[in-house]
Amino acid sequence: MRPRTWVLLLAAVFAVLQLANVTGRDTPDTKNYLAYALLLRGDDTRAATAATVAYVCAGEATMAHRNQLVNVVHFHAPDPAPRVAARCRAAQWRGVEQRLRAGDTGAHTVPFASYRFQRIFEVRPGYPAFLVPFLTLFGVTWGLWLAGVVVTVAGGVLAFLILRALAVPVPLALTGQALFYVLPCGTTAMRPMTEGLLLALTLAALWGCALVLRGTRPRAGLALVGGALLALFTVKHSQALFLGLCLAGAGALIAVARRRGGRAPGRGVVAVAGIGLGAALGTLLLARLLHYPSESESLQDLLTDHFARPDRARPWADFLRLTVNFWVEWTRRQLWEPVFVAALAAGAWGASRRPAFGAFLVAGAATGVLTQAGHPDIGIWGDRLIVLAWLLPVLGVPLLLEPVVRARVGVPGQDQGQGQGQGQGQGERAAHSMR
Repeated sequence: MRPRTWVLLLAAVFAVLQLANVTGRDTPDTKNYLAYALLLRGDDTRAATAATVAYVCAGEATMAHRNQLVNVVHFHAPDPAPRVAARCRAAQWRGVEQRLRAGDTGAHTVPFASYRFQRIFEVRPGYPAFLVPFLTLFGVTWGLWLAGVVVTVAGGVLAFLILRALAVPVPLALTGQALFYVLPCGTTAMRPMTEGLLLALTLAALWGCALVLRGTRPRAGLALVGGALLALFTVKHSQALFLGLCLAGAGALIAVARRRGGRAPGRGVVAVAGIGLGAALGTLLLARLLHYPSESESLQDLLTDHFARPDRARPWADFLRLTVNFWVEWTRRQLWEPVFVAALAAGAWGASRRPAFGAFLVAGAATGVLTQAGHPDIGIWGDRLIVLAWLLPVLGVPLLLEPVVRARVGVPGQDQGQGQGQGQGQGERAAHSMR
């Protein structure tokens, strides 16, 4: 079969498997994004609240029902779903009504929490805007599910395209696509949260870096990098800041290494670094001009359990102490179950085989570590804040396996320096392999 057929087959299998969990994927933050999307499409506050509460409470009821079915003591008890749903609806409506009566309508979202907390979601319109067409055409439940499938499938396809742009053999490029689906990045991307878009847009930027390095379509590559960073600002501006800084650092590192090796840095590498630095500075400037919540406000949100407690008098000192405690505990847990660490090591080893692209890949994965470092909360579900670090094994493991596969099938190896313009013929064939 053609590579395109295999890509579509993998995507279709993944989508079918997701039918096992149409509901019950939401997190506490999902209701804020969902309500925001419903308001964007024109629903009034009460209609948006009703639809959001119905979805959230249906998810809670579903999970209560599933959990009881496998409870070794209460599996024969009456179904708790109706009771759980009724209690959830009463609690959600009670909180919203109280805040509406108190005049808490400053944010452009439904007041499920205080204005200070809702303000954090208000400055992230990208994901709610992405949801609007799905909610309009398919309703809330199926719309959220389908949006998750689309963005996760896109992430896997982007992993394939990146590896093919690097002239990696088709079986290994398909391996990268499959890894994106089966590793925690696929599970997290399916959650109705921003992480799916963050992963896809970060991969789009890395695809642009790959195109620039291979010299096939440098202008298209630079446009991808810039467009992804711009879109990231609307989804979660901190990710635009982190990715911009990391790409700028990686580009500078590549340029210096090439200079020391007696080679020209390459205009493409310098351009990527410049775009990254410009995006980082632009993010800081726009965030200030638009009066986005400051770093200190985000810090208070973390340390006060979303402003449920009084503000900390010495937030930075408390944050540093919490950070030390977090990383000690995080390291202990990783050593206890070192799957993530082993995957990162394998991915880094593979990335080292393509030094130039590997630097950009490590930069993209490092944004997950930076996001986690900014929110040292050990209780957040599934390590979703650090999920971008999983891009390192998604793309690095196929690169690690490439010499073995080429040796078995007798395909000549590629130049590992990835100088701009080198291997252009093979890069062009890779770029057109989906046709």
